[in-house]
Amino acid sequence: MTMNFIQIILVLIVAFLAGMEGVLDEFQFHQPVVACTLIGLFTGNLVPCIILGGSLQMIALGWANIGAAIAPDVALASVASAIILVLGGQGKAGVSSAVALAVPLAVAGLLLTTLVRTITTGIVHIMDHAAEEGSFTKVDIWQWVAICLQGLRIAIPAGLVLAVGQGPVKAMLDAMPTWLVDGLSIGGGMVVAVGYAMVINMMATAEVWPFFAIGFVLGTVTEITLIGLGAIGVGMALIYLNLSKMGGSSNGGSNNGGGTGDPVGDIIDSY
Repeated sequence: MTMNFIQIILVLIVAFLAGMEGVLDEFQFHQPVVACTLIGLFTGNLVPCIILGGSLQMIALGWANIGAAIAPDVALASVASAIILVLGGQGKAGVSSAVALAVPLAVAGLLLTTLVRTITTGIVHIMDHAAEEGSFTKVDIWQWVAICLQGLRIAIPAGLVLAVGQGPVKAMLDAMPTWLVDGLSIGGGMVVAVGYAMVINMMATAEVWPFFAIGFVLGTVTEITLIGLGAIGVGMALIYLNLSKMGGSSNGGSNNGGGTGDPVGDIIDSY
């Protein structure tokens, strides 16, 4: 499809916010399910973009910056793949191709992330000098400059994709052989499995495993809708919160009496 001027501006705003949120993590605009949904809403492709956002969110579950290791750029992957999906005009049929392109885009985004972070390192030194001078105005200005650079990190590539236009993007998607799309989709599915494994590894505690097992089993019951699963999840969360307020009394008394302060864990440990 062809975007009008207002749609292009709105998409660029989403891209800019996604770039900033990749650092701020305050409103989560960089998350695939948010960025793709907003782009789909503004361009009239809501359903395909929600499906794309959900698929990419599964892949990005295990992506995190750990120490000096920088995770693939989920913001660039979300915005660029959503724009490609919209310009391709394939609707739901183009989701698999967009997902296949998202992972290489995320890896390529690491170069832009490294570049911008290198530049902002110099900005930090400028802010240090401004702080020594007692100029809080300069500190604020340079802080905004650094954050805006993060926004431009995504907005500029998004603008380039929009400038390419519908015709070349559609031709590129149509020219992609089936084996390539299928291969990249399988690779993306493997990344999803790795992401889930990393999340489960971080959550692997004695008091969480029973809830995970219950949810895993309930997820196989096809008669239960997502609303029903959500209600069950909320119910189990409330049960856990109520038990945690008991302060371990379910295991024979208070914390001084041998409880750990986690009644669910105490119950499991007693078996």
